[in-house]
Amino acid sequence: MADTTTTNRPSMTRSQKDRLTSDLRTACMRISRRVRYEAGANVAPHQFSVLVRLEDGPRTPKELAGIEKVSAPSMTRTVNGLVELGLVARADDPTDGRQVILSLTPEGRATVKDTRRRRDQWFAARLETLTDDERALLAEATALLERVAAE
Repeated sequence: MADTTTTNRPSMTRSQKDRLTSDLRTACMRISRRVRYEAGANVAPHQFSVLVRLEDGPRTPKELAGIEKVSAPSMTRTVNGLVELGLVARADDPTDGRQVILSLTPEGRATVKDTRRRRDQWFAARLETLTDDERALLAEATALLERVAAE
């Protein structure tokens, strides 16, 4: 039985595949950067990333550095800034006095929620300029991109 998900399009050449790879990567990076910087967030993108990581629960600075793939000193600077802003709280680890546990404050949770809302609003405004057919195409592409990202 034939695969009904394919069309009768000719196969892409290696050059066409290479171009698609480059163009798609660049477009994804541009959208990501625009959403992060133009949505008027109150915190820098690297700080927001840490807040999101803490949304799932408390973590140590070392855990955050590993997840974010940054050095311990870099994470310390980021965390210090978030603590100064009142978005993250420090507490001594009850099982290891040498460790610090970080968690979101209520203000930190509100910042995550507000930043997501602003980013969604920024993106929604751009989608409003598209036709219904273009939005439908993006909905299909979103499913494909999610599949690619999950691999």
